[in-house]
Amino acid sequence: MKARIEDLMVLIQLVVEEDIIDPDIKKEIEGNVEQLKQDMDEFKLLTLLKGKYDKNNCIFSLHAGAGGTEAQDWAQMLLRMYTRWADMKGYEVQTLDFLPGEEAGIKSVTLLIKGENAYGYLKAEKGVHRLVRISPFDSSGRRHTSFASVDVIPEIDDDIEIQINSEDLKIETYRAGGAGGQHVNKTDSAVRITHIPTGIVVQCQNERSQHSNRLTAMKILKARLFEKIEEEQKEKIDELRGEYKEIAWGNQIRSYIFHPYSLVKDHRTNIEVGNINSVMDGEIDIFINAYLRAI
Repeated sequence: MKARIEDLMVLIQLVVEEDIIDPDIKKEIEGNVEQLKQDMDEFKLLTLLKGKYDKNNCIFSLHAGAGGTEAQDWAQMLLRMYTRWADMKGYEVQTLDFLPGEEAGIKSVTLLIKGENAYGYLKAEKGVHRLVRISPFDSSGRRHTSFASVDVIPEIDDDIEIQINSEDLKIETYRAGGAGGQHVNKTDSAVRITHIPTGIVVQCQNERSQHSNRLTAMKILKARLFEKIEEEQKEKIDELRGEYKEIAWGNQIRSYIFHPYSLVKDHRTNIEVGNINSVMDGEIDIFINAYLRAI
């Protein structure tokens, strides 16, 4: 970055000293300055990702709020938004658990998003997301408000020791639902693990074998137990997860309004975007970056 600035300064000095008025050179300088500003902003943002777990992969969960099909469809829309965002970042997205809605949408989904700083970026999305639109499921064409929550925790490295006693675990198997093919749906390959002392429940159904699903579920359990230990040690709201919020009005971090006008507004930073379609296509960096600069 420093070398690019020096090269640009040399070019500008040459233009001034030689009194060069070539419009192509002027255009080149302006383009270089603009690109340099963008790259510097990105570089500054990376320096903000200095949290203990910011560089880690991310275990990302979406849960539909109350409201049945309408809320479940909203959760599906958010899943598409975050998947597209991850694709643009070059991250790998692996579905760990998927619970579809009865008629449409999803009740909940858990993803493992792999890539450098995945948790550092996505921790900005943790919270309740609110949708306002004319419901496609309402024959009267009325406006509805729906909610879905995002939960984000870092994937914990294997070298971190977490003591889990086998007698504290209730392990159940069941047939996977949703995508996965005939083999997945015909065998009891899905695994649900309950940690009895804490009541933490995790599940995984994306792998073909019960053994693989169990290993992945244990990894999620380890991350959630580690998070709980961190909370107890700090004796305050842990920065990894934030305070629990009911998935309802008044707790939203962001509103997505399709009607009577188009607007996405982040209530923590007051950042607003009028092009709601671009946001739903995954262009959410403006919200993430503003949040990271504010905390």
